[in-house]
Amino acid sequence: MGLERMASILQQKTSNFEIDILYPAVQFVEESLKAERKNPQVISLINAIVDHSRAATFAIADGVYPSNEARGYVVRKIIRKAVNNVNLLGSKEPFIYKLVNLFSELMLEPYPDISAKKDNIIKNIKAEEEKFIPILEEVDEYVASKKKIEAEELFYLYDTKGFPFESIEASAAYHGTFLVRDGFDKLLKEQQERSRKKSMFDADIFKKGEIDFKEKSEFIGYDCLESKSQVIRLIDGSKHDIDSLKDGAEGLLILDKTPFYAESGGQLTDKGTILTTDAVFRVEEVFKVNETIIHKGKVLSGNLSKEIVTASVDKNRRKALSRAHTATHLLQAALRKILGAHVAQQGSLVDEDRFRFDFTHFKALSTEEIERLEDCVNGYILNADKVIKEELGFEEAKQTGALAFFKDKYKDKVRVISIGNYSKEFCGGTHLDLTSEIGIFFIVSESSISSGIRRIEAVVGDKAYTRIKKIEKTLIEAASMLKCAPEVVPDAIGQLQAELRALKEEIKHSNKEKISSKITDILKAKKEINGLNFLAYNFKDIDPSDLVFISDTIKKELGSVFLFLASQSGDKNIFICSTTEDYAKKQLEVNKFVSRFKEELSLKGGGRPTLVQGVITGTLENLLSKVEDCFVKFLQK
Repeated sequence: MGLERMASILQQKTSNFEIDILYPAVQFVEESLKAERKNPQVISLINAIVDHSRAATFAIADGVYPSNEARGYVVRKIIRKAVNNVNLLGSKEPFIYKLVNLFSELMLEPYPDISAKKDNIIKNIKAEEEKFIPILEEVDEYVASKKKIEAEELFYLYDTKGFPFESIEASAAYHGTFLVRDGFDKLLKEQQERSRKKSMFDADIFKKGEIDFKEKSEFIGYDCLESKSQVIRLIDGSKHDIDSLKDGAEGLLILDKTPFYAESGGQLTDKGTILTTDAVFRVEEVFKVNETIIHKGKVLSGNLSKEIVTASVDKNRRKALSRAHTATHLLQAALRKILGAHVAQQGSLVDEDRFRFDFTHFKALSTEEIERLEDCVNGYILNADKVIKEELGFEEAKQTGALAFFKDKYKDKVRVISIGNYSKEFCGGTHLDLTSEIGIFFIVSESSISSGIRRIEAVVGDKAYTRIKKIEKTLIEAASMLKCAPEVVPDAIGQLQAELRALKEEIKHSNKEKISSKITDILKAKKEINGLNFLAYNFKDIDPSDLVFISDTIKKELGSVFLFLASQSGDKNIFICSTTEDYAKKQLEVNKFVSRFKEELSLKGGGRPTLVQGVITGTLENLLSKVEDCFVKFLQK
């Protein structure tokens, strides 16, 4: 029997949602949304909102953030289901985040972490709600306009438009729209299979079951970059065990002990050579399967057999990887210092003197914040702080306050990297001895990769120095072209931009004067159809903004009119379909006209009831007569 069920019996309640740790939340939802628990449907919706909100709160507190992958996707779905239910109870505003404070109070004694992290949890949930509500409204509007949605259309909404299926389903149930599920699952499975095939990498030999790896390899690369090792297994390109790899052959090699670091934790593999008295094997990639470290590469000369070899890691590559990996720790410390303790690593890729770092945050970083991050990290580098590496028991390491990432799996013994008094993390990667060995840190870009997840790409060491020198050279060249000192290049560019804007305005004004002089001729194309003003006109080389100007001018002249204006603009044909407010109120909305006849007229665009803009995918020949015919049909409904 579950704990909550037991509590409901002991507290003599008929439902889990009536016990002391849940009923206050139920009451809060009921009162806030003015949803009286008078029927089973409303009761079910309220209970689900409480349950999903609590689950999301605990998950985020445990470091599982909403995302498009793995457990993060489950959290995202939980939040979206709760938002769906809030929407069905009549609220269109973010609401779920308001329950976090209540849960932090209700769970304060057994789960103090909720209270300590509630600001971070609130920001994450609210950000998800704000992103999802407009999507939900679009889903609701689309589904409400349909009596039936076929499987192909359903898949299009899910796969191309990105509408969550559960939202389509909930909206369909509410509006009475019939969803044709037959065929949808097949289309979804086919898409998943295409994605799976696309994501398969060449080294599919490491897929479970293709080759059985039971050997235990010892990694000794933290302490040395070269070792005498025994080859204990060789596998050729056909995935067969062999006694020797011949000159020019590609294959896999397993050693009893190795200094080569296998790709792990975002850090790319070591490269290097494995030598015998007469053979050279170039190591291109290193993987780990269970306890086996596998070296993938090619014999450059000689024949390699199961013998004693000298395994040598490329020292320059290892140093460059270690510079980048140590810099990720400094960056995380700087992010948490400048942006807040809600920052948590969500993934990374560590390459030679460059890396990308994904982290939780809710908005783009400002120029000032990026500058502060660079200053902070470079400050840590100049301090020449020691990078301390320790192997501790898992529980002991946790008690030291070391940051751990919940998506990673940890053994009983873990490696902890400590730097100064500002960074302490679980990490099995390779690192420097002093932060000063990083040299320089430079942020290349900052961007969003999903809701609430940002990405920083940065360079260090040689790559950072090279990039800074390149920027300096570009700045000097720009200053030379502008005939000014490098430090005033932004001011000189600003002045040129102002002059360019003024010229563009002058040209635009001149064009509008020319167009205005031709309005009288354009008005001659007006026709009266069923007592309504209709005007279709084809221009040559008019840009979209001028078409809008012509449309507005004609509407002012005629008072009431239905317009279709087309033009060739550059290498494409464009159009504007516009009408006056009085015609739109007579159900002559141009967005409905374009939607209805888009195939017949080869139109692609969107807008509002009084104005639609877009491109014409077909020819302009005979287009105006076709538009007129379609307008007549439109009037007949």
